[in-house]
Amino acid sequence: MLPNPRRMIAWTIYLTFGGAVLLLLLPRAFARWIALLTTIAGLALGMIVFVGTPIPDLAHFTTIVRVPWVPALGMNYHLALDGVSLTMVLVTGISAVSTVLFSWDVEHRQNEFFFWLLLVVAGCYGVFLSADLFLLFVFYELVIVPKYFLIAIFGSTNKEYGAMKLTLYSFFGGMFVFVGILVAYVSGGSLDLNQLAQFEFSPQLQSWAFPMLFLGFAVLAGIWPLHTWAPTGHAAAPTAGSMLLAGIVMKLGSYASLRVAINLFPQGFQMWSKWIAVLAVIGIVYAAAVALRQRDLKFVIGYSSVSHMGFVLLGFATANALGVSGAVLQMFSHGVIAALLFAVAGRMIYRRTHTRKLDALSEMNLSHAMPFAAFTFVVAAAASMGIPGFSGFAAEVTILIGAWKTYPIAVWIVGAGIVLVAAFTLRALKLSFFGEKGLQGEITELTTSNLKKFDPITIPEKIGACMLMVTTFAVGVYPKLLLDRIMPAVETMRFLK
Repeated sequence: MLPNPRRMIAWTIYLTFGGAVLLLLLPRAFARWIALLTTIAGLALGMIVFVGTPIPDLAHFTTIVRVPWVPALGMNYHLALDGVSLTMVLVTGISAVSTVLFSWDVEHRQNEFFFWLLLVVAGCYGVFLSADLFLLFVFYELVIVPKYFLIAIFGSTNKEYGAMKLTLYSFFGGMFVFVGILVAYVSGGSLDLNQLAQFEFSPQLQSWAFPMLFLGFAVLAGIWPLHTWAPTGHAAAPTAGSMLLAGIVMKLGSYASLRVAINLFPQGFQMWSKWIAVLAVIGIVYAAAVALRQRDLKFVIGYSSVSHMGFVLLGFATANALGVSGAVLQMFSHGVIAALLFAVAGRMIYRRTHTRKLDALSEMNLSHAMPFAAFTFVVAAAASMGIPGFSGFAAEVTILIGAWKTYPIAVWIVGAGIVLVAAFTLRALKLSFFGEKGLQGEITELTTSNLKKFDPITIPEKIGACMLMVTTFAVGVYPKLLLDRIMPAVETMRFLK
C-alpha cells in the first residue's frame, strides 16, 4: 500500500470536477468562492504531496489509482505520479488559483465562466496524472471544449475566430494523436504507459509513428510552423483564458510529447531529434522577431509564449538528462511567468484603459497611474528575459548547457533569439508603462486625470500577482527544489538509455 500523501493527488481531479458541478447547482453569489476554494484545495493537495513524498519515490512513474474501466479493450482508470507529473500538477494549481483571483470581479454569466474555467483545470490535472494512454487522450480532448467556450463567449478581439482557430488546430493535432495511440495499442497490446515503455516497437514502426504522435501533441505546445493559433487565441481570450492557455494548456502538448511520444518510441525520437532541434531554434528566433514588430501588447506576449516554448522543445531534442530536466523546469517557469504577463496585460491594463495598443498606452504614463501594475510588469519582464534570480534563467541555462553537449551550433543561434527576447520585452515594458510623454515632463495633468480615471488595483489582483512573483523568484533562487524531483524521473525514462 502506498503512503497516503501520494494517493491524495488523485483528488485534485475529483475536487475540481466537483467544484465545476457545484457551480451549476448553487446561486451566482457563491460562484467565485466555490472556484477559489476548489483551486486552493487542488494547490494544497499538490503541495502536501510535494512536501510529503520522499524524493527517491518520485523517480518512477508509480501507480496511485488503478481501476478497470473497459476491461474488454484493456482500458483502465489508471493514474500515476513521478517528479515530472508532480511538477506539472503544482504549476497547474498555482496558475489556477491566480486565474480565479484575477477573474474575481467577472460579472457576465459568472457561474458559467467559472464552470468552464474549472473544467479546463480538471482536464489538465487528468492529463498530467494519466498512466493509461486512452485515459490521457480523453482528458486531453476534454480540455478543448471548455477552452472554446471560454474564448468564444467571454473573449474580446475576434473572439469567435480565435476560439475556432484554436479548436481546429487542437482537433487537427488530436487526429494524429489518436492514430498514434491506436498504433501503439495494436502493436504493444496494452494501453498502460509503463508497460508500453518496456515494449520494443520495431525501428521501422517507430520511424513514422513517433513523428505522427510528436507532431500531434506539439501542435498544442506551439511548435513552429503550427504555432499561429497561439497568438490569435491569446489575444482573443479573456484574461483567465490567456492565463490558462499559456500557463497550463500549452504544457499539455509538451508534457504528452515527452511522456508518450518520446518515451514510447525512443528510436524514432533519435531519428528525428535533429529536426526537432531545428524547428525549436527556428521557433525561438522567429517568434521573438515577430514579437518585436507587434503593436498589440497581448500579441507581443502571445509570440513570446511561442518563443519560450521553443526552449522546451530544444531541451527535449538534446536527449540528455540535463537538457530534458531543463525543459520540464521551463514548462513550470513559463507557466508562471506567462500567466503573470497576461494578468498584467489583460486585467490590470486592458480592463482599466480599454486598449492594448502600445502606441496608445505610451501616452498614458501608466507607471504613475498604476505603480503596482508597473512593478509587477517589471518583475514579469525580468523573469521572461531570463534575468538571474528568476525561474526563467534557471530553466534556460539548464537547457542551453544540455544543448551545448548535443547541438553547440544551436546554442549560438539561440543566443540571437535571447537578444531578441530582451529587445521586445524591454520595448513592450517601456511603451506600456514608461512612455514618451512621461519622459518629456508632460505628466502632471495626465497623471492627475489618470489617477482619477483608473480604478485602483484590487486586493485579489495583488494577491494573485504576488503569488506568481514569489513563485518565479523562489524557483529562480533555489531551482534545486524542483530539479531534485525532476531529474531522477527523467533519468529513468527509456529514451536516455
